Amino acid sequence: MHDLLEMAAYAALGAGLAGLAGWPAVVLLRRRSLSLSLFTVALVTVLAVATGTIAVAQAMFLSRKDYGVVVVVLAMGSVVALLVAWLLARQVAIGSKELRRAARTVGSDAGFTAPAVPLNSELQALGAELAATSARLAESRQRERALESSRRELIAWISHDLRTPLAGLRAMAEALEDGVAEYPALYHARIRTEVDRLTGMVDDLFELSRIQAGALTLSLSRVSVYDLVGDAIAGAYPLARERGVYLVGHGIDPVPVEVDPREITRVLGNLLVNAIRATPADGTVAIAARELDREVVLSVTDGCGGIPEADLPRVFETGFRGAAARTPRVAPAAGEAGAGLGLAIVRGIVEAHEGRASVRNVMGGCCFEIALPTAAW
Repeated sequence: MHDLLEMAAYAALGAGLAGLAGWPAVVLLRRRSLSLSLFTVALVTVLAVATGTIAVAQAMFLSRKDYGVVVVVLAMGSVVALLVAWLLARQVAIGSKELRRAARTVGSDAGFTAPAVPLNSELQALGAELAATSARLAESRQRERALESSRRELIAWISHDLRTPLAGLRAMAEALEDGVAEYPALYHARIRTEVDRLTGMVDDLFELSRIQAGALTLSLSRVSVYDLVGDAIAGAYPLARERGVYLVGHGIDPVPVEVDPREITRVLGNLLVNAIRATPADGTVAIAARELDREVVLSVTDGCGGIPEADLPRVFETGFRGAAARTPRVAPAAGEAGAGLGLAIVRGIVEAHEGRASVRNVMGGCCFEIALPTAAW
C-alpha cells in the first residue's frame, strides 16, 4: 500500500509539472482560434500523462529494456492522440469557417445559405438559430417594404383627396369675395360640406396614427351586441335611405361583450357606410351577429358584386383602395372619396380589442366580419 501511494505521488508530481507548464499556454491562447486551443489542451494532457508515467518508471528502477518499452508505448500513444486531436481541431476549424461564411448571408435577399459541410451539434444548433434569424429578418424586411409602399400610396391618395376640396373651397371663397356668387347661401352650404369632409379625413388620420403608434386608449365596458348594432344602424340609416338601399339586421342576439362602445360603433359604422356606398339602389345591406366558440362574430354583407381575389388580402391595408370600380368600397366614412383609411381603422380598432377582421366574397357581394371575445354577465 505504501509503494502504491508513493507511485501515485510520483505520477501526480510529473503530471502536475506538465500541467503547470501548459497552463500559461492555454491562457494565452484563449483569445485565439478554438481549434488551436483544443489541440493545446490535448497536447498538455498527453504531456501530463507521459511525464507522470516516466516519473513512475524511473522511480520503479526499471531495466533499460523495460524503460525503453514504456517510452516507446508512450510515444506511439502520444502521436496517435495528438493526430486525433489535430483532426478534430481541423474539423472544428472547417466547420467554424463554413458557419462564418454562412453567417454573411443572414438577412440577404437570397436568404440564409446553410454550411455545405456537416457540423457538430453545437455548431449545427448555432446554424439553425442563424437560419431562423435570417427568416425573421426577411419577414421583417418584407413587412417594412409593404408598410413603406402603403405609406407612399397613402400620401398619394391624401394629396389627391385634399387637393380637390381645397381647390373647391378656394374657388367658392373667391366667388363670394368678388361678389359674383348668385346664391351665396348655396355656396356657404357647399363650403360647410367640404369642411366637414376635410374634418372627417383629419379625424381618420389622427385615429390611424394613434392606432399605429399603439396609443389608442380603450374605455372598456360590458354592453350587448344588440345595442351596438342598433346604434350603428341608426347612424347609417339616413345614408341608406338617401341611396335607396335597404338596411336590415337579423339574427342578432343580445350577446355580452366587453368593448369600447364608441370605437366598436365606429367600426360598424364604417363597414355599413362603405357597404351602402358600394351597393346599387334597391340593393340590400345586411348586418348580423352570431356567437361562436366564445366569440361573437358580427358581419356586414353588401351587394357590391364582390372584390377581386387578388385584392382581398390587401383591403385592410392603409391607403389601399383597389381598382377604380372598387374605390367606394374601401373609402372611409368621412366622405364620398377617401384616402383608404376606413378599413385600416377597422382592423386597428378590432385588433386592439384582441379580435380579428376578415373579408370574403359571397353571392352578389362581399361579407366583412369582425370577431370579438365574449364576456360573461
